[in-house]
Amino acid sequence: LVRPDRGTATIDGRPFVELPNPTRVVGMLLDASAMHPGRSGRSTLTIAARMADVDTRRVEYLLDLVGIADAAEKRVGTYSLGMRQRLGIAQALVGAPQALILDEPANGLDPEGIAWMRTLLRDFADHGGTVLLSSHLLHEVQATADHLVVISDGAVVAAGRLDHLLASSTIVVRSPDPVALAAALHAARIDYVAGPGDALTVDVSGGRVTAEVLAGVARDHQVLLTELRQSETNGLEQLFFSLTAAKAASPQEAAA
Repeated sequence: LVRPDRGTATIDGRPFVELPNPTRVVGMLLDASAMHPGRSGRSTLTIAARMADVDTRRVEYLLDLVGIADAAEKRVGTYSLGMRQRLGIAQALVGAPQALILDEPANGLDPEGIAWMRTLLRDFADHGGTVLLSSHLLHEVQATADHLVVISDGAVVAAGRLDHLLASSTIVVRSPDPVALAAALHAARIDYVAGPGDALTVDVSGGRVTAEVLAGVARDHQVLLTELRQSETNGLEQLFFSLTAAKAASPQEAAA
């Protein structure tokens, strides 16, 4: 395994390596293709149960839960990607953990499988569990997650309740002189992105910048504003691209 060269990660305040029985605390699905292709699905889960000191009778329950009981004796190497994902989720649940860490859990699942996974994760959370999920399927994240963390170039650019982030994340500001407006925002150390059109979009999710602040910056720099409004949010995809775009365009770029 790769050792971290900096930073820390804890679960219930403790590093993973210090947990006495990690699988009872956190279950993980990072790469379903890493399972031994020569073992059967049942054998894979049985080995995981024994390593976690879990009653192997739980294996049958998990096979039924993830919908692969009929393929339990088949070798994992013959499984489709979606079946391996289901087996990986079952393996993550072997120890009846308090938390799940899942990387692209919907990968390879058909629409029915995605709906099943969404229901499974929601039920897990509703019963007190925590799910940390990473995915590039933004519509699926929007349909599943309660809280969101957006990372760009290794830095967190937004974090909070999904409904709050979607409600009012950006303000559109426009001037007949976009170069002067961009220069004024830059001088005030306010991040922005160019667009739509000749307008500038300002991220206000952090709470420091408001419409009143933007109006004051324009007034102080004698920049006429023709538009100052909350942007319409068309969902998580628009929010994601807004947050991860270049945080500050130059005045020349804004005018281009």
